[in-house]
Amino acid sequence: MRLHKRLSRRRAWPWGMLPFAILLLFFPVFAAATTTQVESVRVRPSPERTRIVFDLSSPVEHRIFSLENPRRLVIDIENASLDAVIDSIDLADTPIAGMRASPRDGDDLRVVLDLRDAVKPRSFVLKPILQYGDRLVVDLYTPEQQQPVVNKVDRFSKQMRDVLVAIDAGHGGDDPGAIGHDGLYEKDVVLGIAKHLAGLFEREPGYRPLLIRKGDYFLALRERTEIARKSEADIFVSIHADAFQTAEARGASVYAISQRGATSEAARWLAEKENRADLIGGVGGVSLDDKDDLLAGVLLDLSMTASLSASLEMGQSVINAIKPVNRLHKRHVEQAAFVVLKSPDIPSLLVETGYISNPQEAQRLATASHQQAMARAIFYGVKRYVDDHPPAGSYLAWKRQGGDDKLRSYKIVSGDTLSGIATRYQISPETLMKVNGLRSDTIRIGQVLKIPAT
Repeated sequence: MRLHKRLSRRRAWPWGMLPFAILLLFFPVFAAATTTQVESVRVRPSPERTRIVFDLSSPVEHRIFSLENPRRLVIDIENASLDAVIDSIDLADTPIAGMRASPRDGDDLRVVLDLRDAVKPRSFVLKPILQYGDRLVVDLYTPEQQQPVVNKVDRFSKQMRDVLVAIDAGHGGDDPGAIGHDGLYEKDVVLGIAKHLAGLFEREPGYRPLLIRKGDYFLALRERTEIARKSEADIFVSIHADAFQTAEARGASVYAISQRGATSEAARWLAEKENRADLIGGVGGVSLDDKDDLLAGVLLDLSMTASLSASLEMGQSVINAIKPVNRLHKRHVEQAAFVVLKSPDIPSLLVETGYISNPQEAQRLATASHQQAMARAIFYGVKRYVDDHPPAGSYLAWKRQGGDDKLRSYKIVSGDTLSGIATRYQISPETLMKVNGLRSDTIRIGQVLKIPAT
């Protein structure tokens, strides 16, 4: 009996303690599995902000706060550890002087940014998409980036202004767009085309380009149109490269906003009262701020109808210009409710330059020569339309109305400067350069300048 009890106790002890033994044995593994690894840290400056991206092994909770004397920004990431080297990150052209990290309270990670300038931070987390996993994003805005840029121009410059063409390279940063043959990224192809297109408009008298995205960084869709609107762009062109499930699809396409998309956008704009003050400033400088809903709706509908009509006509001009350069997917302008086309007062186009999912087209789109050819086609298509329908107050409108017949002549003498002549005739140096096709303010004795009548 005594032996039986002893054996029973020996047999019962291991089985009774087994759950606890298993927990003790595997607890370090469980603890490690719940710790998020910061696998890499990327810093990307842009004209709008500086973006810091933490690539994570799993989602995290975090908080950020600022400290003064010296100026710092602290990012606390819960239950995380750093598995990346941050000492060698390039911080040029950012408000960040240095970056360091250390464990906090045993389980958390604290990242400290030493700042050169005051910043307004904004942070959020992103879910996995395509080749990217979970991410923590921190955006830093300097005071200059928080304030809208106001261009001060004199009356004559306003009357002789350039046509501003906003050129939007789709995607960017963590959003690569479509991924084509040999790992070709849409974001890289369209930025190349956009830069070539901007160069063409830069060299064309009467035009001025505005690159919405100048490098490899991300911009939200409505942020792109907002940049164009705040800059008072006359035209908006968004550059993309299409993709399809099969490799057979090919050809370029041009899109304008659909009527349904325009109608929904009009409703959104009318619902946002704070936007009424400058809603259709691009069309006669009309404000909806003091209008009742019915009149505001009528004015907005007229503005969007005119913008849509201009978009369709300009889009067909672009298609005609692309046809000799690239196969067309559709021979007429298509319409869809793309967000980047929804500016109520800016004629807007989205150009799909080809199917990056087609191996042959991807190979062509990857070459600088084809990117330049597509840029030239878009340039000539837009230019033909704008030259025939120049915006009021522009140099092109003045020229089309016989402005060259209203010019006086002035012969340069010793001691003259371009700015001095401009002041004498109460016009801006920029207007004087534009009328005379000058690329700099350099003038020579005996040169004859054209002076517009004031």
